Amino acid sequence: MSNLVITIPHFNNPKGLLKTIRSIDEDFLIDIIIVDDGSNEKPDKDAIKMQYKNGNVFFRYLLKNQGVGIAANQCLDFVKSKNYKYTARLDAGDICYKDKFKKQINFLELNKEIKLVGTWARVVNSSGDFLYTIKHPVNYKEINRNMYLNSMFVNPTVVFCSSILDVVTKYPEKYRFAAQDYAFFFEVIKHFKCANMPEVLLDYVSDENSISTRKRKLQVKNRIKVILENFKPGIYPIYGLLRSIVLYFFSRSSTSFIKKIITKHEY
Repeated sequence: MSNLVITIPHFNNPKGLLKTIRSIDEDFLIDIIIVDDGSNEKPDKDAIKMQYKNGNVFFRYLLKNQGVGIAANQCLDFVKSKNYKYTARLDAGDICYKDKFKKQINFLELNKEIKLVGTWARVVNSSGDFLYTIKHPVNYKEINRNMYLNSMFVNPTVVFCSSILDVVTKYPEKYRFAAQDYAFFFEVIKHFKCANMPEVLLDYVSDENSISTRKRKLQVKNRIKVILENFKPGIYPIYGLLRSIVLYFFSRSSTSFIKKIITKHEY
């Protein structure tokens, strides 16, 4: 049995899903659990199993669309029913760099106090064109402080010790349609030290069909709720709350354009 399982919630993106699975390039066994969230366009099970030979691929299907948070929790339920030491997350369409998971597991093995690690990411559009680079803080103190501004982890980059699920058991269902990962990570950093590796190990696709675009208002609204749930007196909580309120009135394309201008030198 593999020590690592990759969890992938899926909704109406079978081509992107297959592209993501093709990008997994590692020299050790990795299992995959795919939970389809009531898609009209189901995962191509045969094509995936024909393509992926480096471990087992498991499929679960929700009868109707219930939100990415519910599909992600179904993935976690599968993980908890097994004995995987490490759990990873990917989204359909994103592209892993070679040895991404090997590097992260090695990091966790060498830094036993760290229980979750993300990486930096290169953001591209649906055509693969570079937009900007996400370089979140790498150490726990900065991550903990800056979480009030935004999630300090690119969700599909994370690998974590499965044991954290004994404490932080699932994504909050009340945020199942947007910002469930932000709420999850906020809870994780309360109990465990976390980090980011200062290396780009994934191409993160930002397109018009993503939750961050289609449900922009809901995502920011839920982010505000998460901040309020974790609020404490201080500069960062106050600034983060005000920042999210301002962002509520801006579109995803506007904020992406600003990020592209600011980080255009980071090609």
